[in-house]
Amino acid sequence: MASERRLKTAALLCTLGVAVLGYGAGMVHDSPRLVVLCGLAALPLLMTLWRCLTRLAMLRHPKPPEPKAVLSIEQQHLVDNAQALEARLEHAPIALFRIDGPEGARVTPLNGNARRLVAPGRASDPASLYRELAAQPADKRGMIQYDTERGVERALVAASNLALQGSSERLAALMPVESELEAAALDAWRQLVHVLTHEIMNSLTPVASLSRTARDMLEECRSSLPADVGQDLITAVDAIGRRADSLAAFVASYRSLSSVPAAQPERILVQALFERVRALAAPGWRARGGELQFSVEPATLELVADPGQLEQALINLLKNAFEATGGIDRAAARVSARLVKGGRLRIEVSDDGPGVPPELVRHIFTPFFTTKKQGSGIGLAMVRQLVHGNGGTVRYARPVGQGARFVISF
Repeated sequence: MASERRLKTAALLCTLGVAVLGYGAGMVHDSPRLVVLCGLAALPLLMTLWRCLTRLAMLRHPKPPEPKAVLSIEQQHLVDNAQALEARLEHAPIALFRIDGPEGARVTPLNGNARRLVAPGRASDPASLYRELAAQPADKRGMIQYDTERGVERALVAASNLALQGSSERLAALMPVESELEAAALDAWRQLVHVLTHEIMNSLTPVASLSRTARDMLEECRSSLPADVGQDLITAVDAIGRRADSLAAFVASYRSLSSVPAAQPERILVQALFERVRALAAPGWRARGGELQFSVEPATLELVADPGQLEQALINLLKNAFEATGGIDRAAARVSARLVKGGRLRIEVSDDGPGVPPELVRHIFTPFFTTKKQGSGIGLAMVRQLVHGNGGTVRYARPVGQGARFVISF
């Protein structure tokens, strides 16, 4: 009603204006120039009057709405099925891609998992991943690797040929399996270490005990034996005992891989966690002229994890960095924590050392594998086990410059 009143008022004013201009033109009929000016001045008023009258007519006689198309039961059923299929495709627990064009020239993500996989923060080089998918033969399963910001990850891929609307294309399904493979490998190694250490210790314990008994017996009857024979026997038995004790201690060090206690998670402030690690590790770096740097963004960042186990994992990584940078002047290591896309918390540990040769990257987390002369090969294996036990993943990431870079993600 208010709009109609405003339109009526505007139309009345325009009418009065036109009337006044018409009266003025009649009064000055002896001046053609003034008559023309009055006519030109009346044109805008006439146009405004026309618009007002048109809108008033529309308000009083609105245009009836166009009738909606009515679908048949069969058509509505097809629409519902298509919408349900689209929803299932969007939320499928695997990444689906369409491959079409000459020799797989075009690869298109088809669902949410696929789009997230190639979004910033996941695959470092989507074009390289697309090439691997395009090269995957149809009707065969295979394992591929692709670089991410967290390091190299593996995925199971399968492709099949389709013919739709007269054109051929391929459908590729990609399922990341890195976390599942790591969990299975960790469990297998834990069981293997448990069995080996148990059996070896069962054999070493009596050997060590019997060697000590034999040595004591030889000492008692040494006087009845030739001097050189008695001394040789004591030396041999003593060597057996010492080697048995040393081997037992060596095997005991690997028991830690199979006897890690269950994590006791709690809410911890990452800044406070880093301060504790700094207090333990920084003095060694300063003593040789190096530097250990820590950063947290934001300073209030929190994490739910077992603080003791996470501290141990970081200390192991920094110990490796310390040993790797031993021959470098003013070497530094950096530990940083921040939130990345997807709400994930990322902790990075990097150093200025020589880094890990590419051919060894896939072995560094394997128990007993080491490139150090005096290494035991359990440091990084323990890091992976501690991180996995707290619901995270650890990867060796390609360094930005020189040195090594490990990424822990939660």
